[in-house]
Amino acid sequence: MRRPAPIRTDSSNAFANNTMRVRLPAIIDETLALNSDYDTSIQARLKKLRDEIASGAPIPPLPESEPDHAEWLGAIDKQRQIVQSQPGWHNAEWFFAETYAYRWILEAARWQETGRDPFSPKKLAELHGKDLWRLVEGAMQPADTLADALSRTLALDLWANRIDLSYAASMQHGTVTSAEDLLVDDRGTVIAHVMGEPDGVIYLVADNAGSELAMDLALVDLLLQLPGMRVVVCLKAAPTFVSDATPSDIWLMLAEMKQRGEESAALTSRLRNAWSAERLRFLPHAYWNSGHFLWDMPTSLQGALNRARLVIIKGDANYRRAVGDCLWDLQTPFADVLGYLDAPVLCLRTLKSDPLVGLPSAAMAKELSAIDPEWRVNGKRGLIQFKER
Repeated sequence: MRRPAPIRTDSSNAFANNTMRVRLPAIIDETLALNSDYDTSIQARLKKLRDEIASGAPIPPLPESEPDHAEWLGAIDKQRQIVQSQPGWHNAEWFFAETYAYRWILEAARWQETGRDPFSPKKLAELHGKDLWRLVEGAMQPADTLADALSRTLALDLWANRIDLSYAASMQHGTVTSAEDLLVDDRGTVIAHVMGEPDGVIYLVADNAGSELAMDLALVDLLLQLPGMRVVVCLKAAPTFVSDATPSDIWLMLAEMKQRGEESAALTSRLRNAWSAERLRFLPHAYWNSGHFLWDMPTSLQGALNRARLVIIKGDANYRRAVGDCLWDLQTPFADVLGYLDAPVLCLRTLKSDPLVGLPSAAMAKELSAIDPEWRVNGKRGLIQFKER
């Protein structure tokens, strides 16, 4: 179907423009403060990048020595055709600009050479905090049936998406919620789908580490109780968006879980056993760090997802990747927009940006706008959206 043009970082979208002018420079400042022992040359590189993004300077290519230089250079050339001028941080397509800005943070921090995650201090603070482990404790409470446990954990996994270390406005809502915050709830349909034919491979495209990753793993544990089911967790190949999950975040989480009480230790043991038996895989891919939309994924990845029993897409940035990061009519059917994927798809997402489809009614949007003008971007509301094959 014909897609609207992607959101751009100019004044046509206030939230995207603010992200580039204010939020991203502030994230770089915070990264500098939390890594005060960085070499002075790295500090200077990060400050230069901060100033360039804040001022809307022209978007530079990566050094030719970088292995992904040609790929990103091609993306810059595409932006030049779109904007009909030299692309800058404040006039390019937002999804490209934001993903590329995080790639430049890694470049400035010399991550390729050191392997040091510039966002690790924030991730570790959450991992060792009390709130995350209260959430895990709640997820481990007994349920009458597997369907009941799946329903509860899907909700916990959705609201844990609010705990996004790059976005304080979302985090302030916490994980406690009310029924009216859930704008679309397809839990019953997706649970019937996975339990009706409980075998095959489920792909879970992860978003944040920390609280959300813990709930991802709790959900994975339940899905693996279905006979014949296997799960692949898709991860970022490099640190990005501050708290997005990488393989090292998985193993740090499992190690911490082992020390957090009998039930958490048992969960860790089950997951490790499933991983040893290859019923559970943790697979990073550079595509998830790219500025490409979901229909432009590599052929091999597209084939694997299209054969899946279910694809679970987590979080706001992945939702933007799936729908094209554009402003659809809010009632455009979710299944139509995701029709390019043959597999059944479930999206769990709290709203932290403007792209949105599948809203039940225009009246709902009017009511929400009247009571909360920031409802599409502040992380308070959520979606559990499902399309069948």
